[in-house]
Amino acid sequence: MKRKPSGPARPHAKPSSERHKGPAKRGPRRLFEYGELRLLILAMIAQSPRHGYEIIKAIEERFNGGYCPSPGVIYPSLSWLEEMGYIAVEPDENARKLSRITAEGAAFIEANRTAADELLTRTIPPNHRANAPEEIVAAMDDIKLALRQRLAACGNDASVIEALTETLRKTAQEIASGAN
Repeated sequence: MKRKPSGPARPHAKPSSERHKGPAKRGPRRLFEYGELRLLILAMIAQSPRHGYEIIKAIEERFNGGYCPSPGVIYPSLSWLEEMGYIAVEPDENARKLSRITAEGAAFIEANRTAADELLTRTIPPNHRANAPEEIVAAMDDIKLALRQRLAACGNDASVIEALTETLRKTAQEIASGAN
């Protein structure tokens, strides 16, 4: 059963003045508010049919490596867009899933053209990474790259995944406790 949203891409969003009561947040603004990433993905698919991995890489490139959505964000978003009838997913010649915009999706993009265009031209705010020193940002990027390479090479070997998970959790605890 398809769920049908009404109105703009962010029907439940409150004006920023009402979003946070109490002390002002001092951290960086979120890159995407509720529903915006789905609208960006739909707008990108409207430009040309894409695979999930291509969407991840295109978004990472769009933000100059400063933001890379995880598969755990992209693939559920694609499923939601398909459930809504905004995209059709079909296998390509390599049996990979290719997402194409539907007439309903194109109509939704047109109804939300201003928001979609803003998302297609959005850049990362200067303080998105909480003003972390360049060395820390570079080290974080090195860790992400190393993990991607190791996971690609291990073929989902459960023992490798378990060992990596344990290492990452231990490291996170050490950093949080100030043990380093």
